[in-house]
Amino acid sequence: MKRILVANRGEIALRVMKACREMGIPTVAVYSTSDKGSLHVQFADEAVCIGPPPPLESYLNIDKILETAKERGADAIHPGYGFLAENSEFARRCSEEKITFIGPGHEAMRLLGNKVESRKTMVKAGIPVIPGMMSAGKEIASLCKEATDMGLPVLVKAAGGGGGKGMRIIREEKDLEDSLSACMREAKSAFGDDTIYLERYIERPRHIEFQILADCHGDIVHLFERECSIQRRYQKIVEETPSVALSPELREEMGSVAVKVARTAGYTNAGTVEFLLDESGEFYFLEVNARVQVEHPITEAVVGVDLVKQQIRIASGEKLSLKQEELRQRGHAIECRIYAEDPENNFLPCAGKILYVSQPEGPGIRCDSGIWSGCEVSVHYDPILSKLVVWDETREQACKRMAAALRRYAILGIRTTTSFLADVMEHPAFLEGRTHTGFIPEHFADWKPCEGDGPELKVALLAAAALGQKAPGVKAAGPAVETFSPWKMGTKWRIGGQS
Repeated sequence: MKRILVANRGEIALRVMKACREMGIPTVAVYSTSDKGSLHVQFADEAVCIGPPPPLESYLNIDKILETAKERGADAIHPGYGFLAENSEFARRCSEEKITFIGPGHEAMRLLGNKVESRKTMVKAGIPVIPGMMSAGKEIASLCKEATDMGLPVLVKAAGGGGGKGMRIIREEKDLEDSLSACMREAKSAFGDDTIYLERYIERPRHIEFQILADCHGDIVHLFERECSIQRRYQKIVEETPSVALSPELREEMGSVAVKVARTAGYTNAGTVEFLLDESGEFYFLEVNARVQVEHPITEAVVGVDLVKQQIRIASGEKLSLKQEELRQRGHAIECRIYAEDPENNFLPCAGKILYVSQPEGPGIRCDSGIWSGCEVSVHYDPILSKLVVWDETREQACKRMAAALRRYAILGIRTTTSFLADVMEHPAFLEGRTHTGFIPEHFADWKPCEGDGPELKVALLAAAALGQKAPGVKAAGPAVETFSPWKMGTKWRIGGQS
């Protein structure tokens, strides 16, 4: 590949660009007007403004992104995650324009993006799926009958998308009509499609996903599991690998099924096959995330494979050099997603200016971040700020390392989830591995920050930052407001007329 356009923003855009730089491939950043000073814009070899902040006018503008790729000589596009990453029409348009889409083919993506059709395909292939409807609909009376025939509780899902939007549990018959209508409205708003379908609701399941890599030559491997059971609003906030719930035998069985799912769908590139694991040890296919996952770094930590580089090599037509029998897990890794949200107020997003950032450092700590002191958190985009990843030899040690790192992570000016996540890491049920998708509402419904995380410490940190000093026990990251400088970026540039 001669040049890769990264059709995304924030930490994932920066992550992809770093992999490209190590491979010697120049990158093109695209950005909205509100992201002009962002880290990914500064890091890329070239950067092009493609529109105003609303995503439909910038990061979701397929025509503008393709036009920019052709103008700047980019022969490939990496979509990251979110935005256009799972848009089969975008993948198809890239193919038409002779631009390599670094991801699966548009036909496989279209199949897997349709939740009902993918369920039917997997049932035909003998893949275990959650009992439920084999066709989507929007007739309330018909859906109510399906629900009562299936037996309550049921889980309502949007046929046209995921991420927890248009999804809810219905436990009582009296709530059916109102809940189904609300789900349809949410689905229409989020995806432009108000068709929904029903599945049997599984109580207290674990969310287990398997990372797969598939090349264009028929070779497919899995890189083991990640457990993503700690969620809020059906969205993951903590992931770890390996899962304490899987025996070696169950791990091998689920991994084999994940490979079969990818082969059945004609899948290529990196992807994630997601399952629900019930309390009896039975597992069910949920869906395929046809992209690199937010939580991919923990797999990289325990397996020692750079997944973004693998994506690029596969898209370039290379054959997988990885062999299933040679892949191993070593140690334990945990990722915490740091969001600009208020955990005391139902995780309400918190936009605004970040006055000061001090990120934890040390052995076994990785922080994929798109923020800096002085940056603005926009209302237009997902409130994820960074991903904190730790690795250690055992799960117990990894939990301790993560809790300590979260306590040292200072982000001042807006509310974030760092203190909340530290408390999750130290909760007895989490430490014992007793996790499930209802863990947060069960154990943290009335969460309040503990004494050490109060406003007094934040005020002390802010004062120290303003004075350019270190607060006690905290490593200062710099002045309260940083400005970008090319001297700090390590990019290829020179002063005009000088060599």
